[in-house]
Amino acid sequence: MKRRNFLIGATAITLAEFLAGCEGQGDLNIQLLKNTIPAQMVSKFKRELTSQPKLNFNPQENLTELFSLLQSWQRKILLEKQKSSAEQIKNINIANLVTLGDYWLANAIKQELIQPLNSEALQNWNKLPEKWQKLVKRNNQGYADPEGKIWAAPYQWGTTLIAYRVDKFKTLGWQPTDWSDLWTEELRHRFSLLDQPREVIGLTLKKLGKSYNVKNLSKVENLKSELVKLNQQVKYYASNNYLQSLITGDTWLAVGWSNDILPLVKTRKDIAAVIPKSGTALWSNLWVKPAATVETSLTEKWIDFCWEPQIAEQMSLITQTTSPIIPGINPTELTSEIKDNSLLLPPEDILEKSDFLYPLADSTIQQYKQLWREIRQPVER
Repeated sequence: MKRRNFLIGATAITLAEFLAGCEGQGDLNIQLLKNTIPAQMVSKFKRELTSQPKLNFNPQENLTELFSLLQSWQRKILLEKQKSSAEQIKNINIANLVTLGDYWLANAIKQELIQPLNSEALQNWNKLPEKWQKLVKRNNQGYADPEGKIWAAPYQWGTTLIAYRVDKFKTLGWQPTDWSDLWTEELRHRFSLLDQPREVIGLTLKKLGKSYNVKNLSKVENLKSELVKLNQQVKYYASNNYLQSLITGDTWLAVGWSNDILPLVKTRKDIAAVIPKSGTALWSNLWVKPAATVETSLTEKWIDFCWEPQIAEQMSLITQTTSPIIPGINPTELTSEIKDNSLLLPPEDILEKSDFLYPLADSTIQQYKQLWREIRQPVER
């Protein structure tokens, strides 16, 4: 029960309620993904500041909206620059920080929608495990580069999981543990997969002992034949509302994202989940700084605040996503609710074998698209 000094009433306060009256351009203006930052964190951050700045945290429904915001600000700035109106550019209401998914990072860099962060101004940067530091070090084309600039600050992450019906698998006499189980005849037409080429081809690559980020699919032996077999096994593909069939029992298993699955596992005893032991896909939500934002020291203070161990634990427990700081903390210092939850904090050996989905070259993307079309065409249900 350590480090829970501001968790009291966690479900009673919403971010919208806390931020009532904090509208407009403040000293810290953040556009964030809805339900990723508990209101208690914002309240505690404000109390720790010596001054009383205005805090404007504006939740958006999805990452697509947030990426579109970055693009709209860029268009407005370019339009005003053509008019040579520096004063009007200052009046464009641009956030200091924006939530972005790691999937969107490369395009944000290439389109010059964001600017690099100054790691020297981030006191807790070195607390971030290498896996997450590597994720946000990119060159100007958005590709991973150990010598690249730091383009984002990860603040939460999750995994691709296997969720399953406990009662159905009890009749089978076994439980799923890895991707290879999806090819079992007993599961034919009894599970769903995400409608995402990188996810489905990636989990098949993992079954074959490869990375999600293979650059030449044609060199992976048996990849296509394994995917054809998997396509014959699956009942349907879906990236939205895929858990409803699992709840009703229409499917026995679903491959999905941890931010969808963990809240369900927490409330339903008939559904369990597992992280595949051969490794899985990782995703992360990031703080990025818009290209023409107004500079404020509160930007770095907020990022550092999110990386404080105590705050990281609370955020992980409340949101059921994991702070990137958590894997670097000594397990003896973690609350049992985190260290004993393998879905929230995967075992180190599985985490080591898991991959973020890095941007691929155009030629590789075409390989994925072509292979996806070929395997999906024969059996569409």
